[in-house]
Amino acid sequence: MTAIEHSPSPEPGAGMARAGRLACFCPPGAPSPGSAGLETEGRWSPGVLTLAGGFALSVLSQSLTLGMLPLAGRLLAPTPHLMSAPYIAMLLGAALATFPASFLLDAFGRRAALALGASLGVAGGLIMAWGLSFSLFAPFCLGAFWLGVAQGFSFFYRHEAALGSSAGGRARAALLVFGSGALAGLIGPALAGFVAQHAPEKLFAATAMAAAGTQVLVLVLAVLTTARAPILPSAALREDAAPDWKAFVAPSLIAALAWFGMTVAMVGAPGAMAGCGIAVSDIFSAVSWHIIAMYAPAFFAGALARRLGADVTAGLGLALIAAAWAIEIYAGDYWRFAAALIVVAVGWSFATAGASLRLYRAHPSRAMLAAHDALLFVSAMAGAFAAAFLPVA
Repeated sequence: MTAIEHSPSPEPGAGMARAGRLACFCPPGAPSPGSAGLETEGRWSPGVLTLAGGFALSVLSQSLTLGMLPLAGRLLAPTPHLMSAPYIAMLLGAALATFPASFLLDAFGRRAALALGASLGVAGGLIMAWGLSFSLFAPFCLGAFWLGVAQGFSFFYRHEAALGSSAGGRARAALLVFGSGALAGLIGPALAGFVAQHAPEKLFAATAMAAAGTQVLVLVLAVLTTARAPILPSAALREDAAPDWKAFVAPSLIAALAWFGMTVAMVGAPGAMAGCGIAVSDIFSAVSWHIIAMYAPAFFAGALARRLGADVTAGLGLALIAAAWAIEIYAGDYWRFAAALIVVAVGWSFATAGASLRLYRAHPSRAMLAAHDALLFVSAMAGAFAAAFLPVA
């Protein structure tokens, strides 16, 4: 659906968009003139590889800050219970960005919306670096918030890849974008090592600068992506058809539980590792393996879901998260902490992939996808709050 439509002979009362008014939250796949014949079986959205590259770089930016946020928060927070405040601020930014990201993608297309999200990530990384350079807790949290807004935009990349693909290619396109985040875990240790070698006295601030620089690359790919995904006839929904919100509940609750459990383990681990005398470089290494384990399973999660079913795949993920909690509670050395972070990440990946695949079968609207992601980030915020009090932290 185009943002502005003109009709030479509109019928009275027709729900047409008027000139100067944006038509928002259009149903994914709503038919448009000239859309016939576009679709083939297993068709992927054009620009899916650019989306995958942008998502991988965004996850790299996130991975650089994941290990640093709890540690820097522990040093700068005025009270111990506020050490997870920067991480919560990042998640809050991501949660608040979900509906604006969906609206802007619908109204203005991929290029403008994704470029805006990356620009806010650049600003967030710079503000965070400034706060860390002068040991200012509030600006540090503000920078984390804006970096989180960029994360909220980038997490919509997988939905955008799915919405522009045919039914046969939807799951594979979304999982390809999601799985590309594993590249961040491979690049992250080398980049973190480079930062530690050249700026050891300003390690945290330099890491935040590196995260901002990575968001610049995300911005470049956003500018290069296709302006808007094509509209496929078979995925079309009638304009007057309401989305099935009942289909939203179960997959969203499953994924929310996974995000809560993973965040509790993730936020608590760096501080617990530091308390056991584990070096900062080793903590960053464990977080990098955690990032790889979060996204790499997406490459075979689709095949697993076809064999076991999306619900069983998600249930297996929740079981792995529970097992990771048990490992982390009794961890006292690097290897057990690393094992816990890897297991909880694999569980999170299975649960998120299984829930997403089930949600895609319901042909969700953009508003439904935005609500889904918002619930996930809110659950992660609850997990960050809980990390300060639960034994696993």
